[in-house]
Amino acid sequence: MEIIGYKCFNDDFTNRYGEKFEVGKTYNVSGEVKFGNNGNGFHFCKNIEDTFRYFDTKECLVCLVKGEGIIDTYEDEYNGFYDMYSAESIEILKKLSREEIINIGLNLKFDRLFRFIQLFKLNKNEIEIFIDKFKNDVNVLNYIKYYQLNDKEAFKIKKYV
Repeated sequence: MEIIGYKCFNDDFTNRYGEKFEVGKTYNVSGEVKFGNNGNGFHFCKNIEDTFRYFDTKECLVCLVKGEGIIDTYEDEYNGFYDMYSAESIEILKKLSREEIINIGLNLKFDRLFRFIQLFKLNKNEIEIFIDKFKNDVNVLNYIKYYQLNDKEAFKIKKYV
Protein backbone atom coordinates (compact mmCIF):
# COMPACT_ATOMS: atom_id res chain seq x y z
CA MET A 1 0.00 0.00 0.00
CA GLU A 2 1.17 3.55 -0.76
CA ILE A 3 -0.34 6.81 0.53
CA ILE A 4 0.83 10.37 -0.14
CA GLY A 5 0.31 12.78 2.74
CA TYR A 6 1.87 15.34 5.06
CA LYS A 7 4.04 15.21 8.14
CA CYS A 8 5.25 17.95 10.47
CA PHE A 9 8.65 18.09 12.09
CA ASN A 10 10.32 20.34 14.63
CA ASP A 11 12.33 23.17 13.05
CA ASP A 12 15.51 21.06 13.31
CA PHE A 13 13.87 18.26 11.24
CA THR A 14 13.33 15.98 14.24
CA ASN A 15 10.03 14.34 15.11
CA ARG A 16 8.30 14.50 18.50
CA TYR A 17 10.60 11.75 19.75
CA GLY A 18 13.88 13.43 18.74
CA GLU A 19 14.58 11.29 15.65
CA LYS A 20 16.26 13.21 12.81
CA PHE A 21 14.92 13.10 9.23
CA GLU A 22 16.08 14.35 5.82
CA VAL A 23 14.34 15.15 2.55
CA GLY A 24 14.89 12.44 -0.05
CA LYS A 25 15.45 9.64 2.44
CA THR A 26 13.28 6.66 3.28
CA TYR A 27 12.87 5.35 6.84
CA ASN A 28 11.59 1.95 8.01
CA VAL A 29 10.45 0.35 11.26
CA SER A 30 10.22 -3.27 12.22
CA GLY A 31 7.53 -4.89 14.31
CA GLU A 32 3.78 -4.47 14.39
CA VAL A 33 2.66 -1.14 12.89
CA LYS A 34 0.17 0.67 15.11
CA PHE A 35 -1.03 4.28 15.34
CA GLY A 36 -0.73 6.22 18.62
CA ASN A 37 1.73 7.49 21.22
CA ASN A 38 2.53 3.92 22.20
CA GLY A 39 2.27 2.69 18.62
CA ASN A 40 4.93 1.81 16.11
CA GLY A 41 5.52 3.39 12.71
CA PHE A 42 5.77 6.79 11.09
CA HIS A 43 2.77 9.01 11.64
CA PHE A 44 1.42 11.24 8.89
CA CYS A 45 -1.91 12.60 7.64
CA LYS A 46 -3.55 12.63 4.24
CA ASN A 47 -4.84 16.16 4.86
CA ILE A 48 -2.31 18.90 5.62
CA GLU A 49 -4.53 20.64 8.19
CA ASP A 50 -4.72 17.51 10.35
CA THR A 51 -0.94 17.51 10.86
CA PHE A 52 -1.19 20.85 12.67
CA ARG A 53 -3.04 19.15 15.50
CA TYR A 54 0.30 17.86 16.74
CA PHE A 55 2.74 20.79 16.28
CA ASP A 56 3.12 24.49 17.00
CA THR A 57 2.79 25.80 13.46
CA LYS A 58 4.92 28.86 14.14
CA GLU A 59 8.00 26.68 14.50
CA CYS A 60 7.37 23.48 12.54
CA LEU A 61 8.42 22.21 9.14
CA VAL A 62 5.78 20.63 6.91
CA CYS A 63 6.72 17.95 4.41
CA LEU A 64 5.06 16.00 1.66
CA VAL A 65 5.63 12.32 2.40
CA LYS A 66 4.88 8.88 1.02
CA GLY A 67 3.89 6.12 3.42
CA GLU A 68 4.35 2.54 2.24
CA GLY A 69 4.14 -1.06 3.37
CA ILE A 70 1.85 -1.92 6.25
CA ILE A 71 -0.20 1.15 7.17
CA ASP A 72 -2.49 1.48 10.20
CA THR A 73 -5.33 4.00 9.79
CA TYR A 74 -6.72 6.14 12.61
CA GLU A 75 -9.94 8.13 12.49
CA ASP A 76 -10.91 10.57 15.26
CA GLU A 77 -14.52 11.15 14.25
CA TYR A 78 -15.37 12.86 17.53
CA ASN A 79 -12.92 15.68 16.82
CA GLY A 80 -13.32 15.57 13.02
CA PHE A 81 -9.87 14.23 12.13
CA TYR A 82 -9.69 11.55 9.45
CA ASP A 83 -7.12 9.72 7.35
CA MET A 84 -4.32 9.70 9.89
CA TYR A 85 -1.78 6.93 9.47
CA SER A 86 1.15 5.07 10.91
CA ALA A 87 3.32 3.48 8.21
CA GLU A 88 5.98 0.83 8.16
CA SER A 89 8.01 2.96 5.73
CA ILE A 90 8.02 6.69 5.02
CA GLU A 91 9.83 8.70 2.37
CA ILE A 92 10.29 12.44 2.89
CA LEU A 93 9.51 13.78 -0.59
CA LYS A 94 9.66 17.54 -0.13
CA LYS A 95 9.79 20.29 2.48
CA LEU A 96 6.95 22.72 1.77
CA SER A 97 7.54 26.46 1.79
CA ARG A 98 5.28 28.72 3.81
CA GLU A 99 3.83 30.02 0.53
CA GLU A 100 2.97 26.47 -0.58
CA ILE A 101 1.24 25.77 2.75
CA ILE A 102 -0.79 28.99 2.49
CA ASN A 103 -1.78 28.20 -1.11
CA ILE A 104 -3.02 24.77 -0.04
CA GLY A 105 -5.00 26.38 2.79
CA LEU A 106 -6.57 28.97 0.48
CA ASN A 107 -7.93 26.20 -1.73
CA LEU A 108 -9.48 23.99 0.94
CA LYS A 109 -13.24 23.62 1.25
CA PHE A 110 -15.66 23.56 4.18
CA ASP A 111 -14.52 21.64 7.28
CA ARG A 112 -10.98 21.27 6.00
CA LEU A 113 -10.69 25.05 5.56
CA PHE A 114 -12.11 25.63 9.05
CA ARG A 115 -9.60 23.20 10.60
CA PHE A 116 -6.76 24.90 8.70
CA ILE A 117 -7.78 28.33 10.02
CA GLN A 118 -8.24 26.93 13.51
CA LEU A 119 -4.89 25.11 13.69
CA PHE A 120 -2.40 26.95 11.49
CA LYS A 121 -1.05 30.25 12.81
CA LEU A 122 -1.16 32.81 10.02
CA ASN A 123 0.92 35.98 10.08
CA LYS A 124 -0.67 39.41 9.59
CA ASN A 125 -0.16 39.45 5.81
CA GLU A 126 -1.54 35.93 5.44
CA ILE A 127 -4.62 36.84 7.50
CA GLU A 128 -5.27 39.72 5.08
CA ILE A 129 -4.95 37.34 2.11
CA PHE A 130 -7.51 34.98 3.65
CA ILE A 131 -9.86 37.85 4.53
CA ASP A 132 -9.65 39.17 0.98
CA LYS A 133 -10.33 35.77 -0.60
CA PHE A 134 -13.24 34.95 1.71
CA LYS A 135 -14.65 38.48 2.18
CA ASN A 136 -18.15 37.30 1.21
CA ASP A 137 -18.22 34.24 3.47
CA VAL A 138 -19.27 35.25 6.99
CA ASN A 139 -18.51 31.76 8.38
CA VAL A 140 -14.89 31.83 7.21
CA LEU A 141 -14.49 35.42 8.39
CA ASN A 142 -15.80 34.47 11.84
CA TYR A 143 -13.28 31.60 12.02
CA ILE A 144 -10.50 34.01 11.09
CA LYS A 145 -11.65 36.53 13.69
CA TYR A 146 -11.95 33.94 16.44
CA TYR A 147 -8.93 31.70 15.81
CA GLN A 148 -6.47 34.09 14.18
CA LEU A 149 -7.38 37.49 15.63
CA ASN A 150 -8.47 36.24 19.07
CA ASP A 151 -11.88 37.94 18.76
CA LYS A 152 -13.91 35.94 21.29
CA GLU A 153 -17.07 37.79 20.22
CA ALA A 154 -16.90 36.48 16.63
CA PHE A 155 -19.47 33.71 17.09
CA LYS A 156 -21.78 35.48 19.50
CA ILE A 157 -25.27 36.17 18.22
CA LYS A 158 -25.88 39.88 17.98
CA LYS A 159 -29.14 41.11 19.49
CA TYR A 160 -30.98 43.84 17.70
CA VAL A 161 -33.39 46.15 19.51
